[in-house]
Amino acid sequence: MKYDLVVFGGGTSGVASAYIAAKHGLNTLLVEKLDVLGGAITQGLVVPSMKTNTQNINTEFFNDLKTFADKYQARHTYIDGNDAWFNPELLKIVLDDMLSSVKCAVLFSSEPIDCKYDKFEDTFTCKLNHKILSLYIETKYIIDATSCGKIFQLLNCNFQNSDEKIQNPGIRFILSGIDTIKFATWLENFDTDRNVTTVEYLKDRAYLSTAYTWDTNKKWALAPLFKSAIDDNTLKHTDTAYFQLFSVAQTPDSIAFNCPRIILEEDENPNDPFVYSRALKQGRERIYRLFNFAKKYLTGFENSYISHIADVLGVRESYRVKCKTTMTKEDVLSGNKPENTALSSNYPIDIHSNKQNSDNLDFTNNNYYLPLEALISEKYDNLYAVGRIVSADFESQAALRVQLSCFSMGEAAAKDIISKN
Repeated sequence: MKYDLVVFGGGTSGVASAYIAAKHGLNTLLVEKLDVLGGAITQGLVVPSMKTNTQNINTEFFNDLKTFADKYQARHTYIDGNDAWFNPELLKIVLDDMLSSVKCAVLFSSEPIDCKYDKFEDTFTCKLNHKILSLYIETKYIIDATSCGKIFQLLNCNFQNSDEKIQNPGIRFILSGIDTIKFATWLENFDTDRNVTTVEYLKDRAYLSTAYTWDTNKKWALAPLFKSAIDDNTLKHTDTAYFQLFSVAQTPDSIAFNCPRIILEEDENPNDPFVYSRALKQGRERIYRLFNFAKKYLTGFENSYISHIADVLGVRESYRVKCKTTMTKEDVLSGNKPENTALSSNYPIDIHSNKQNSDNLDFTNNNYYLPLEALISEKYDNLYAVGRIVSADFESQAALRVQLSCFSMGEAAAKDIISKN
């Protein structure tokens, strides 16, 4: 089977690449190792997408995604102007529809086990495993949107040197059966800081957002509740490291939790399969304790229940590849605009630590720009990297890893390939 482009990885950046490429006429295959598209935004329950200023650079996919989501009533625009409050379950259907609409071939339950480059034909041949079957595909271009740079590994490409820094992972969940009007009314009276807690009332529901962390150098209205929960053994101290919740689009009784944070030891890395597995179990234990905390301490949660637990761990930082250039922290802070720009954003450098009072949320005073060359392999001009494996140092990747930026870099890679055909 021959294709103009094969995209490996059907997460946020991969679906953007595949959709844009197919929409603009490339014979495109999207290969996903699981049985659903979307990655973090669906299986990871990472909703809503964090708001950023995109400056309208490579936002065609995002705009089309919103149109398709509205078709299925899978989106809400919040009072702060964030128009990317998606419903993670409905988005699975939305993404299938989007790819079908542009006639992009999709292969689920498949992953590459070998990849060879023919320098005379300037093409790649990849061997895939689909359950118990193997198949071969040939393509002129590859976009690696896997979370670990799988194709770059198979082709023996270079990766960034490990600097021993890690982002602590998390795992998300959703509680349902909540009286959201009752909770919202209680919450906005309990916490009057509108930089932390916001509420929007609709007919039969309320949309809201609030947060708390264990950091003592910040003032949190919810702090007394967490202290009481630790004192009565409802929660452990480390359960309180990070707590954030959002309403779920188009649901009257559900709240999505951006927590718990998994606290790793200094020498542990979530990319180690045993560490990853232990983190999943630790995360689910924490979820059950947080569920009991919500029922006991949050008004409106009296009849709540756990309706969803993310199928995947939220790993924020993994393997970063080496491309023709590397984005750095200085590039983020300076805001210098390169000649060939993949995306624009103002999302801060956001580092989740395993120590109290050690989180880093470094806001910039300007937009910053990712150079297109940070997506193109230093070894092969027809091999691209998008998503969290982008060619970036640790700090700049911590700013680039959010969904809207992943959408834009996936689109940028596809459009660069389109321009060459």
